[in-house]
Amino acid sequence: MGKKMSSPSLTESQFIRICRLINDSLHPFTVSENLSFSKQEEKNLLLILSQVSNEIRRLIPSADTSSPLNPNSQNHHCLSKSISHLIPLLTLESLYIQHLAGNVLVTFSEFLASSVKTWEFFIHSLSICLELSISNISSCSFEPSITEAGGSGSDLLNLVGLFKSKLKNTSLFTVAGIIRTLRNILKFLKEECDDELVLVLLNSISFFISNVPWDSMDEIFGGNGGEDDERNTLFLGNFIQLLSSFVDQISFAEGLDDSLDKNVILSKIINLVPKLLYWCLRKEGKCVNTCISRYFSHKLLVLMIRLSLQIPLDFLVLVSWLQLLHRYFEDLLYQPLTDVMNQDDSLEDSPFMLSNFDGEVHSMHSRHLQRQAIFLFLRCSFSLINLGKATRKHYSSATVKSSIDVDAISEQSCYGREKGLLELYAWLSGHVLVDKLVAHEMYREKSINFSFSLLKLYTHEDDILFKFLLELLSLQACEEQQFHKERLAPQDEMEDVLFHVSYIFNPIRLFHLFLAEASLLHPNLAISTPGSNFLHYDHQVLLDYLISKDTGISCAEYLLRCLRIVCDSWQTFMEFSVYGKLSNQLSSKRRKILSESSNFKIELSSRPVKMIPLSLEKKFNGNLEYRHTKQMYELAKGCLLSLKKSVENLHLKNLFPYNPEVLLKRLERFQELCFKQ
Repeated sequence: MGKKMSSPSLTESQFIRICRLINDSLHPFTVSENLSFSKQEEKNLLLILSQVSNEIRRLIPSADTSSPLNPNSQNHHCLSKSISHLIPLLTLESLYIQHLAGNVLVTFSEFLASSVKTWEFFIHSLSICLELSISNISSCSFEPSITEAGGSGSDLLNLVGLFKSKLKNTSLFTVAGIIRTLRNILKFLKEECDDELVLVLLNSISFFISNVPWDSMDEIFGGNGGEDDERNTLFLGNFIQLLSSFVDQISFAEGLDDSLDKNVILSKIINLVPKLLYWCLRKEGKCVNTCISRYFSHKLLVLMIRLSLQIPLDFLVLVSWLQLLHRYFEDLLYQPLTDVMNQDDSLEDSPFMLSNFDGEVHSMHSRHLQRQAIFLFLRCSFSLINLGKATRKHYSSATVKSSIDVDAISEQSCYGREKGLLELYAWLSGHVLVDKLVAHEMYREKSINFSFSLLKLYTHEDDILFKFLLELLSLQACEEQQFHKERLAPQDEMEDVLFHVSYIFNPIRLFHLFLAEASLLHPNLAISTPGSNFLHYDHQVLLDYLISKDTGISCAEYLLRCLRIVCDSWQTFMEFSVYGKLSNQLSSKRRKILSESSNFKIELSSRPVKMIPLSLEKKFNGNLEYRHTKQMYELAKGCLLSLKKSVENLHLKNLFPYNPEVLLKRLERFQELCFKQ
């Protein structure tokens, strides 16, 4: 996380002045328990809220350190009274009043930020209001969580009675308004890089997530009606945004409350994912409002991806998420990738834009959504395949383990590998038709075309590009693992799953395609598209990725891992070509995939399948194969050696943003192998 922001201390006089301003300005509007305004009264209220917000903001930078604020019970009472005038305005269904009242709360938060204890009391007060609001609308009432915020747990406890009376007429609009306010405060803190305040807010949100009985919300969102209800949409949209921001921030948090466990909180959110998908997309592509459906799809996929990157997902969660992906995003997973070649990189990829064809709005066909869905699908599948490796690592550090547990884990890991491979095989079959093309001369061309199309899909979005490339590299571990022999069902043979998966996701091939210019790969495969960020063997583009604050670390990690693979498999790298031949001699003990209804068992040999290196001496179509192979090798070599020189020059001038010595050593080894040739 960032450093603590430096701001002047809040003074007693300023605090009292702002509290009095809020109380005096809003009391005439909030004195009644049943708020109802005429059009003129609403206009007057909007004007006053705007003036109050501006006045608070005006006083933020003009702090006087001569009399700093003392966070005592009297000041807490003054603060809670101000909050009690603002919160009722969030019970109104006027979006304009909600928006401005929320803005006042966010500005008030910024105003209080220099007094940590007072700010902590303010945040936990908002959380109490949030939990009380949910309790009022849910079928299961519960008491809000009370913490010793700012050393004043008793003061917070006294607030419950005050806020209960103010939140009698609460609705999903109220809940959505408070959640939006908390998220905007978190967004402000992220920009200001204040670790201490971020931690306070994360603690408060954690208690909220843990305390609410979420099953009680099924009656609100799980019914048949209200699919286009504005209240439901506002709540779900703001709630998912808050969860996503929370997951993004909590990974950097150190020092959460002693009663909180980061993994427990994240697991709680993971358990919420199926509910959120059902609440938002329960008709599975038949949502009344297509734009809202696309928005929910985008936010839910972002949340799931962030969760998968923050905490290792266990076997049951991975299997469940794959089922959810098929249920809600099947069309995105199997949407053809061929159109990616000719697609211009424009704002049409935004999840907020609509695609029109023959006057009809088409749902969930954004390339942006497709990138997210495929990335999450591959991550879940690869995690299942590598589940045994992660499990063995966990148990190797355990002091005690029973043979029964180990056997159960081993069986689960074996099934996980099988499940992951079959998921990948089914998905590849939908794009490449591997079972029909394996003995056909078009298999090589189709598989390379698919690999390039898949890479091309992600080159339009740098923040996920290298996450995707690193994810593909994780599959290499599956080839190095020892697969247990499974019981085979007595059915007809199918093609070897591991062969197809390892061939199509071959790391050397993907690295070549990443470096290569599209038009050089194959005359019938692709044409470079305008505005594309693809490398075209240009080391300057690769250098830009390395020095970027967004992609630098992940790009360096990808290069390091690829260069290790290249140096360890030098002949394969040097002889790579789109014309390269592959073997039908899968192994001395042929792997088999057999089917029995919907259940498949795999028998896998211990020796991984590899693409047979192309002989440089063998000619094909008048020496075309040899020339093409040498050209790809020379271009890749030139790109990487030029990159080495550029990184060295920047490093010597202390202009490289981080220490690149490990990368330079790996490039040095690459250069030595080049010179040996």
